[in-house]
Amino acid sequence: TTTPHQQQQQQQQAQAARDVNTASLCRIGQETVQDIVLRTMEIFQLLRNMQLPNGVTYHPNTHQDRLGKLQEHLRMLSVLFRKLRLVYDKCNENCAGMDPIPPEQLIPFVEDDSSKHEDRSAAQSRPATEERREILEVNKKLKQKNQQLKQIMDQLRNLIWEINSMLAVRS
Repeated sequence: TTTPHQQQQQQQQAQAARDVNTASLCRIGQETVQDIVLRTMEIFQLLRNMQLPNGVTYHPNTHQDRLGKLQEHLRMLSVLFRKLRLVYDKCNENCAGMDPIPPEQLIPFVEDDSSKHEDRSAAQSRPATEERREILEVNKKLKQKNQQLKQIMDQLRNLIWEINSMLAVRS
């Protein structure tokens, strides 16, 4: 006998198992693409090593073996592409409610005076420029405050040294 609370927990755990993390899906998709590339390279390697029957001594067993490997690689490639399609569809489904963010906003951009990028639209570059100016202002103020603190610490160090020197002379 399970309590309603336990049943609810079990349902939530089952739902969590079904809802795969989108980041994990992306990792699976990346691994799948890597597998596809690897299989494709193996297919080209097999094709390069296959000999055409152009009067050269023909070994039917070797040819059949290579043909079997080639067909197996092609079958696996088809499976991997279907898997990639499923991962792609699931990622799109998981991200359907999200507002798309332009990739330019996801990439941190640092401009130095020697290289200005004029091709960026004014609407996109204005917030980035304002943000950069604010960051530079805050950094400048921070450096000034650090310099002031360093001066105060030096003055305190000198004062403590003078006090200790006077106490040492009196004793």
